[in-house]
Amino acid sequence: MTELERALPTLDDTVRRKVLGLVGLGARGRLIVVGAERVAIEAGKGKVVLAIVASDVSRHSLEKVVPVLRARRIETLEWPTAAELGGAVGRETTAAIGIVDQALARGIRGAVAGATPVGDATRVSR
Repeated sequence: MTELERALPTLDDTVRRKVLGLVGLGARGRLIVVGAERVAIEAGKGKVVLAIVASDVSRHSLEKVVPVLRARRIETLEWPTAAELGGAVGRETTAAIGIVDQALARGIRGAVAGATPVGDATRVSR
Protein backbone atom coordinates (compact mmCIF):
# COMPACT_ATOMS: atom_id res chain seq x y z
CA MET A 1 0.00 0.00 0.00
CA THR A 2 2.25 2.74 -1.28
CA GLU A 3 -0.22 5.59 -0.86
CA LEU A 4 -0.23 5.47 2.91
CA GLU A 5 2.02 7.91 4.70
CA ARG A 6 3.52 5.42 7.13
CA ALA A 7 3.39 1.67 7.47
CA LEU A 8 3.48 0.12 10.91
CA PRO A 9 6.79 -1.46 11.76
CA THR A 10 6.75 -5.14 12.56
CA LEU A 11 4.79 -5.16 15.79
CA ASP A 12 5.23 -7.62 18.59
CA ASP A 13 2.12 -9.09 20.18
CA THR A 14 2.24 -6.73 23.15
CA VAL A 15 2.20 -3.60 21.00
CA ARG A 16 -0.50 -5.01 18.71
CA ARG A 17 -2.73 -5.80 21.69
CA LYS A 18 -2.13 -2.35 23.16
CA VAL A 19 -3.06 -0.55 19.94
CA LEU A 20 -6.11 -2.74 19.38
CA GLY A 21 -7.12 -2.21 23.02
CA LEU A 22 -6.89 1.55 22.60
CA VAL A 23 -8.96 1.33 19.41
CA GLY A 24 -11.55 -0.74 21.29
CA LEU A 25 -11.70 1.83 24.08
CA GLY A 26 -12.11 4.54 21.47
CA ALA A 27 -15.02 2.64 19.94
CA ARG A 28 -16.77 2.32 23.29
CA GLY A 29 -16.15 6.00 24.02
CA ARG A 30 -17.30 7.11 20.57
CA LEU A 31 -13.89 8.60 19.88
CA ILE A 32 -13.49 6.87 16.52
CA VAL A 33 -15.36 6.44 13.26
CA VAL A 34 -15.44 3.05 11.58
CA GLY A 35 -15.51 2.16 7.89
CA ALA A 36 -13.93 3.67 4.78
CA GLU A 37 -16.94 5.79 3.89
CA ARG A 38 -17.41 7.22 7.41
CA VAL A 39 -13.69 7.91 7.76
CA ALA A 40 -13.66 9.73 4.41
CA ILE A 41 -16.69 11.85 5.36
CA GLU A 42 -15.36 12.80 8.80
CA ALA A 43 -11.85 13.43 7.42
CA GLY A 44 -13.40 15.76 4.86
CA LYS A 45 -14.98 17.69 7.73
CA GLY A 46 -11.59 17.94 9.45
CA LYS A 47 -12.56 15.78 12.43
CA VAL A 48 -10.15 12.85 11.96
CA VAL A 49 -6.71 13.35 13.55
CA LEU A 50 -5.28 9.89 12.84
CA ALA A 51 -6.40 7.08 10.54
CA ILE A 52 -5.67 3.37 10.54
CA VAL A 53 -6.21 1.58 7.24
CA ALA A 54 -6.07 -2.18 6.71
CA SER A 55 -3.57 -3.28 4.10
CA ASP A 56 -5.59 -6.21 2.79
CA VAL A 57 -8.74 -4.36 1.69
CA SER A 58 -10.02 -3.88 -1.83
CA ARG A 59 -8.71 -1.15 -4.09
CA HIS A 60 -12.24 0.26 -4.20
CA SER A 61 -12.25 0.78 -0.40
CA LEU A 62 -8.84 2.42 -0.55
CA GLU A 63 -9.97 4.75 -3.33
CA LYS A 64 -12.78 5.99 -1.05
CA VAL A 65 -10.61 6.97 1.86
CA VAL A 66 -6.91 7.40 1.01
CA PRO A 67 -7.28 10.42 -1.32
CA VAL A 68 -9.25 12.33 1.33
CA LEU A 69 -6.71 11.47 4.03
CA ARG A 70 -3.84 12.57 1.80
CA ALA A 71 -5.60 15.79 0.78
CA ARG A 72 -6.23 16.67 4.43
CA ARG A 73 -2.69 15.56 5.38
CA ILE A 74 -3.99 13.22 8.04
CA GLU A 75 -1.41 10.84 9.44
CA THR A 76 -2.27 7.33 8.31
CA LEU A 77 -1.08 4.04 9.76
CA GLU A 78 -1.25 0.78 7.85
CA TRP A 79 -2.65 -2.21 9.75
CA PRO A 80 -2.00 -5.79 8.58
CA THR A 81 -5.56 -7.14 8.29
CA ALA A 82 -9.11 -5.85 8.08
CA ALA A 83 -10.27 -8.77 10.23
CA GLU A 84 -7.95 -7.84 13.08
CA LEU A 85 -8.87 -4.16 12.83
CA GLY A 86 -12.58 -4.97 12.68
CA GLY A 87 -12.34 -7.33 15.63
CA ALA A 88 -11.15 -4.45 17.82
CA VAL A 89 -14.40 -2.57 17.17
CA GLY A 90 -16.84 -5.46 17.25
CA ARG A 91 -17.11 -6.06 13.51
CA GLU A 92 -16.06 -8.94 11.34
CA THR A 93 -13.84 -6.67 9.22
CA THR A 94 -13.31 -2.99 8.56
CA ALA A 95 -11.21 -1.20 5.98
CA ALA A 96 -10.47 1.92 8.02
CA ILE A 97 -10.80 3.54 11.41
CA GLY A 98 -10.56 7.27 12.01
CA ILE A 99 -9.49 8.58 15.41
CA VAL A 100 -11.28 11.83 16.28
CA ASP A 101 -9.77 12.40 19.74
CA GLN A 102 -6.30 13.95 20.14
CA ALA A 103 -5.45 12.12 23.38
CA LEU A 104 -6.42 8.73 21.93
CA ALA A 105 -4.39 9.44 18.79
CA ARG A 106 -1.40 10.40 20.96
CA GLY A 107 -1.72 7.12 22.88
CA ILE A 108 -1.83 5.08 19.67
CA ARG A 109 1.15 6.92 18.22
CA GLY A 110 3.06 6.33 21.45
CA ALA A 111 2.22 2.62 21.45
CA VAL A 112 3.38 2.27 17.84
CA ALA A 113 6.57 4.19 18.51
CA GLY A 114 7.19 2.10 21.60
CA ALA A 115 7.48 5.18 23.74
CA THR A 116 5.40 6.65 26.48
CA PRO A 117 3.59 9.64 24.99
CA VAL A 118 4.07 13.07 26.49
CA GLY A 119 1.19 13.98 28.74
CA ASP A 120 -1.56 11.73 29.97
CA ALA A 121 -2.59 9.56 27.01
CA THR A 122 -5.34 7.93 29.04
CA ARG A 123 -7.17 11.21 29.58
CA VAL A 124 -9.94 11.74 27.06
CA SER A 125 -10.49 15.22 25.70
CA ARG A 126 -14.03 16.27 24.93
